[in-house]
Amino acid sequence: MSLSEHTTGRHIPDRLRSPLEARLKSWESLLLLVAIAIFVANSFASPYFLNAWNLSDATFNFSEKAMIAFAMALLIIAGEIDLSVAAIIALASTAMGAAVQMGAGTPVLIGVGLGVGLLCGAFNGLLVTRFGLPSIVVTIGTMSLFRGISYIVLGDQAFGGYPVDFTYFGRGYVFWVISFELVLFALIAVIYGIVLHKTNFGRAIYAIGNNPTGALFSGIRVARVKFILFLLTGLMSGVAAICLTSRLGSTRPSIAFGWELEIVTMVVLGGVNILGGSGTIPGVVIAAVVMGLVTFGLGLLNVPGIVMSIVIGALLIGVIALPRLWAMRRG
Repeated sequence: MSLSEHTTGRHIPDRLRSPLEARLKSWESLLLLVAIAIFVANSFASPYFLNAWNLSDATFNFSEKAMIAFAMALLIIAGEIDLSVAAIIALASTAMGAAVQMGAGTPVLIGVGLGVGLLCGAFNGLLVTRFGLPSIVVTIGTMSLFRGISYIVLGDQAFGGYPVDFTYFGRGYVFWVISFELVLFALIAVIYGIVLHKTNFGRAIYAIGNNPTGALFSGIRVARVKFILFLLTGLMSGVAAICLTSRLGSTRPSIAFGWELEIVTMVVLGGVNILGGSGTIPGVVIAAVVMGLVTFGLGLLNVPGIVMSIVIGALLIGVIALPRLWAMRRG
């Protein structure tokens, strides 16, 4: 995607460009250069950065959020958004914690986490597609609803006592420094990349994001596609809840607090048009790595968490404003 496409979703070139030229001038290529620059800067800023185990730990800064970001990217391309994803994680984790207190094993916990995620996604999708409510309003409401339920159940307490084998999902390693979460992240990225870029379902998502009315008259079942996308977002929130709860080893109602901002930032930074109609999965993958490198690098330098929040907020504003300023300058 070009810089102008990132802003408007549509761009008519002045002349035909070769595939290589188009790729070199794409948003993804720019992001890749940024990722390389951040990697080099971090290696000079901290002597601990290039340690293999530290680099492995850096993947935990983005892998769980990126799993949700892939589904969120499809949803935003289709012209919708889900701001309740972090609250779904909290509710799914709370449900798993409650199941543990009743003696549930790892298979049941996985089923509970995924099931709660799907139910929350279905609830959001039903309100948006069946009743025609704006997704941003609906998911702001369910964001408070889902997390509020977690606070009611837990209060200031925490659930713990998860089975030993359950910890593998968040702390286990497949080979040497390659964590299970990183492998899962890569697998999910490939699946979503194929779905969006190689299937009729993916083409339908782009069509809906560009012109939902036109997509409807062309035979695309718009409401059905959007409902499925909300289901996928809820499902991926459930997957992230399993990994995060496994990694932390406990459940609190504040778990994943503020993640919705980071996930949306990751998606938009990856080149997905916030207004819908354009975006790529490779861009989201690179954006996830960029954000992971930034937060991990700042962490090694003992930068306070509030400063990281400022950096993430500035990134979100920047990736929305910069392309528009670029387009105005070219115009």
